[in-house]
Amino acid sequence: MTPQLIGSEIYRHSSYGPKHPLAIPRVSTALDLIEALGWLPPGGWIEAPMATPAELARFHAPDYIAALQRAEAMQRATPEDQARFHIGAHGNPVYREVFSRPATSAGGCMLAARLTAKGGVVYCLGGGTHHGRTDRASGFCYLNDPVLGLLTWLDAGLDNVLYVDIDAHHGDGVQDAFRDDPRVFTLSVHEAGRWPQTGAVEDRAGGAARNLPVPPGFNDSEMLWVLHQAILPITLRLQPQAIMLQCGADALEEDPLSRLALSNNAHWGVVRALMGLAPRLLVLGGGGYNPWTVGRCWAGVWAVLNGYDIPERLPPAAEQVLRALRFGRAAGRNPPDHWFTTLRDMPRPGVVRAAVQRVAAAVVRDLATIAPPVR
Repeated sequence: MTPQLIGSEIYRHSSYGPKHPLAIPRVSTALDLIEALGWLPPGGWIEAPMATPAELARFHAPDYIAALQRAEAMQRATPEDQARFHIGAHGNPVYREVFSRPATSAGGCMLAARLTAKGGVVYCLGGGTHHGRTDRASGFCYLNDPVLGLLTWLDAGLDNVLYVDIDAHHGDGVQDAFRDDPRVFTLSVHEAGRWPQTGAVEDRAGGAARNLPVPPGFNDSEMLWVLHQAILPITLRLQPQAIMLQCGADALEEDPLSRLALSNNAHWGVVRALMGLAPRLLVLGGGGYNPWTVGRCWAGVWAVLNGYDIPERLPPAAEQVLRALRFGRAAGRNPPDHWFTTLRDMPRPGVVRAAVQRVAAAVVRDLATIAPPVR
């Protein structure tokens, strides 16, 4: 089936504030690159609907949803809401679309799950807010759209779903949401010692989770090792009915919020390897705090899903999308030319260190105990 693309214009001018890491345009940059490269599907991308409070209540507490709506209406959070729900606190600012934007991400992810109920591939760039909690904001995530998408699949009758997360930060909100639900197996590759300081290799969430905390400097060769020694063996063992891949771009070398060293080739390699291993594939965005590296990576994900050739040199329209970006951090003052002219990074191979080999071996040591549900 032809992959489907979900987007929204709400991300184009929405910002968490000028000094926040999410001041940058990400989804709109990737969508603009896809269009400039002539890669839009027939009819264009599908508009993500804004999830209703009733839909969000499938996972989130009604009083928390009401607090988000209240914060958007008043453009401030009361001291009580700050303390109880972490709205306007702990790195989760009140901004113009503090309810509407995450509700659109959630609506897009739930729509993607419905569109793939009978099979297919959907790419929902605005999704991936994997830290959101039932009753509070966490890690820039106000709602947890991956959880809501996974629940949509479960509500449709699926009982063997794999969630793979390659964001630099541990997908703690998703793992904890399904800690007691064997129908969802979570697999996270993330930087060891990085916030939220969870996802140790020993943490298996009752058996339905595996975590691969990797060291700083994690390179393309090491991701290839993890892919073939851990991710693929677990996937092939599970034989899942559906795979959700959170494709956060903050594990790329140029990202300011991690110390990992991947090129975007590593992300595309994971996407390519997981395609075809389940009848349903839902790919999400996630973290990423350098507008050039995020936009180029996520546009390339769409190319991989469709089998498009990535040009050696971008056409002028795509180059213009990238040259129009602005970035307040140090890397934005003198960006290298290839951030404007190419999608593909130069590969970043390296030694596969013992620490990486150990965590990969640890998560498959008892592979025989990982099994799909008995129907």
